[in-house]
Amino acid sequence: MRIAFTLLFLVVFAACAQEKQPVLGETEFQKEMNAEYKDATTSPLKDKDRKAFKGLDFFKFDSSYVVKAKIKRTPDTQWFDMKTTTSRVSPQRTFGVLTFELNGETHQLNVYQGKEIMQREGLGDYLFLPFLDDTNGEESYGGGRYIDLRIPESDTIEIDFNKAYNPYCAYNDKYSCPIVPRENYLALEIRAGVKAFEK
Repeated sequence: MRIAFTLLFLVVFAACAQEKQPVLGETEFQKEMNAEYKDATTSPLKDKDRKAFKGLDFFKFDSSYVVKAKIKRTPDTQWFDMKTTTSRVSPQRTFGVLTFELNGETHQLNVYQGKEIMQREGLGDYLFLPFLDDTNGEESYGGGRYIDLRIPESDTIEIDFNKAYNPYCAYNDKYSCPIVPRENYLALEIRAGVKAFEK
């Protein structure tokens, strides 16, 4: 009887241990993303992909992809309809132009402010930085990647490309995702952040 109980306990313990696997990730950002994608209430993954999900594939963290950018604000820009992967449009305005050094060269990216998202609680200072680079379609998602930023108090802002993530459309075609404007193409490989998703 005791042996049977012990065996039953071990089987239950082993099952619980399997369910409670540690969240993978080299950095806090990677762990947070993996936890979000593993959780059925927050994951953009299709059910079949989530059930088999172990963790996203990331480039190795590289501090050279953490850069300080000068932000030139553009307060007079008009709202425009940013195209998405569906018929929906996303009302955006160019909040400013970011200028930074990477790989010994100067680069620029537009950073955007979304009319809808800025009205949500706690997101009034949210900035949207979508970009394309030469890893797209090979090591990273073909449609480009996004970085979340917040409006800085000064005229400088940190861009951490290690926090670049894929649009939800990379995982599930039920989502409508803003298409990265062509002017936000970087003519180099950004080997940082989330890699392409292998379904």
